Amino acid sequence: MADLYTPQAIWGRELRHHRKSAGLTQGQLAERIHFSESLISGVETGQLPASPEFAETCDKILNTNGVLYRLLDWRKAQALPSWFGKWKDKEQDAVTLRIYEPMVMPGLLQTEAYALALLGNEAATAARLERQTILTRDNPPPPTLRCVIDELALHRLVGSPEIVRDQLERLVAIASSQVSVQVVPRGCVRTGILAGFAIATLEGGAEVAYLDTAIRGLTTSDQDDVTAAVAQFEAIRIEALPLGMSIDLIKRTAEDRWT
Repeated sequence: MADLYTPQAIWGRELRHHRKSAGLTQGQLAERIHFSESLISGVETGQLPASPEFAETCDKILNTNGVLYRLLDWRKAQALPSWFGKWKDKEQDAVTLRIYEPMVMPGLLQTEAYALALLGNEAATAARLERQTILTRDNPPPPTLRCVIDELALHRLVGSPEIVRDQLERLVAIASSQVSVQVVPRGCVRTGILAGFAIATLEGGAEVAYLDTAIRGLTTSDQDDVTAAVAQFEAIRIEALPLGMSIDLIKRTAEDRWT
């Protein structure tokens, strides 16, 4: 059950108040705004976040003069989603991190401009950059980071060509025995999944997985989930180019595609 007093839950109760004031059931509102009834239920109970598009559509149908859209301003001050905190703690404690990203650059390796173009939020960008300090800390030693990305991520425009070029140059510059980036080439029949995920190995050998979903990220130590994530990562990594070839591909893409 969601915390009743989070901004997300309070926003959901506001939606329920205005829906009921309009004399509509969740099903009737769903028909009018063309969003699912299950989404409306999840938002009203604080289980699911409301998107700006959802809020704006509700305002129009419920004649609330934009109040629901304006009330989403609380999100601008939220540096990290509440559900991400569990993973951040594990990330901080990790001795090894394995990350797969099919769409964009891994957050721990993003430049400030790239992160800002993705997030559109200075507070969230600052929080992402703060997470990256684990790679340069002295005590405890930084974790070993092993990243695998799809080649299509190298070709995805984020912000501007200059931003993407600088981002790819960052990947090349940071490559070391501690931090590696391997690329799954286009056309490769991948055995991985479409969403990104990560695995943190903690001191003592315990492992925790972070799984992206369409709604939120999920941090789990369930052994079956972790074992499946490790198997997926290794299957994807086997299909990726070796480190040296991956770096060469990143360099060529920066020069040929984004210069």
